[in-house]
Amino acid sequence: MAGGDISDLDKNRALVEWLRYQLGRAEKRVQELESAEQAERRRSGRARAEQMWKIQPQRTAKTALLHRGGCGLYTSGALIDREAAISALSEPDIAPCDVCRPETGLRQE
Repeated sequence: MAGGDISDLDKNRALVEWLRYQLGRAEKRVQELESAEQAERRRSGRARAEQMWKIQPQRTAKTALLHRGGCGLYTSGALIDREAAISALSEPDIAPCDVCRPETGLRQE
């Protein structure tokens, strides 16, 4: 170290520390972006489900039930579109769910 200059070793140690700091910040940002992306996928999936319907199969003497896609009372089943839901409600053995009231989204406009 001539004349108070910083040695190459000290410069490189400082550089390594700075790069570790930058890497930590970049990794944190990637985690934030991944979390935001996952949350957006969940929101998008819920929004899609809310625009769809599903049918809970008939059990024993009970009638089958039509639910909104996002109804939590019946979480299984494939989603169906508006036309299929309107058709399902016209069937005598399918009734609308009393909780999510899917028929309100099926009124003819």
